[in-house]
Amino acid sequence: MHTYLKSIGFGSLKTEQELEDVLNLVFRKYTDRQAVREDNGTAFVEYSRAFGPDFGITLCGEMDKNGFHQEYYFPYFRGTGVTSREDLMVEKHGSQESFAGVMEDARVGVSLIFYVQNAVAYKKACVDQMLLNQPVSTTFSGLSDKGEILLPICKSEEQLQSDREAVSKRNKLIAAARKGDEEAIESLTLEDMDTYTMISQRIQEEDLFTVIDTFMMPYGTECDLYQIMGEIKNVESAVNEYTDEKLYFMTLSCNDMIFDICINQKDLLGEPEEGRRFKGSIWMQGHINFEKELD
Repeated sequence: MHTYLKSIGFGSLKTEQELEDVLNLVFRKYTDRQAVREDNGTAFVEYSRAFGPDFGITLCGEMDKNGFHQEYYFPYFRGTGVTSREDLMVEKHGSQESFAGVMEDARVGVSLIFYVQNAVAYKKACVDQMLLNQPVSTTFSGLSDKGEILLPICKSEEQLQSDREAVSKRNKLIAAARKGDEEAIESLTLEDMDTYTMISQRIQEEDLFTVIDTFMMPYGTECDLYQIMGEIKNVESAVNEYTDEKLYFMTLSCNDMIFDICINQKDLLGEPEEGRRFKGSIWMQGHINFEKELD
């Protein structure tokens, strides 16, 4: 049973038969169906059913003359807006016909890896060679299996402005360093040393989460799992129409990136409100947005 089913309100499922009933419902009463023809004459098909606004379950598999053969399924949560316009690479998972996106975003500081939600659209784009001829953007979203709410750090308007300028300056330095600018590389090295010294001094008398107000770092053995902490920009609640479990949707600002996460109310410690911070673990998903509409 998928670990993150509970994130979209299926925490009450206990047996494989209960799960099978839900998957059969997705197949019989899907709300969206996407397909792409393969070279061997079969088709790769996605059946998706929404169980509330922007979340649900997707079944993926092969369709041939004998019918549909389910290969795998995954819970999804679709974010809003555009998170990044950086170039990306897409790699196929070895065990199944699913894909991971890999992106180098200066705001994160590490290679950002995510699970591609719209595999059929990507496969169509490859057939049409659209990835070579047009820019793409990516909308990130996260499913969280546990998290907690932290109070915000009190900052003046001058401090906030200074932080924004520092982030902008660092992003420019990182971009220059990637092109081989030795002066930028040296500046980043000195900046990291100053940051380490500052944290080492402040941590003696202050709590860690008053020194660091946001972060994103890989978590566990799976490449698309992250520990994050970000400022809550918006909070909405929703209910899974199948189980009646309550969910929270939160728009976060994390490392200067804006994206949405979904978490089951039972797995969240504290009351989410705009301005507070969310800290927890997420499974990062991404929807690749193609400029040209795919048929």
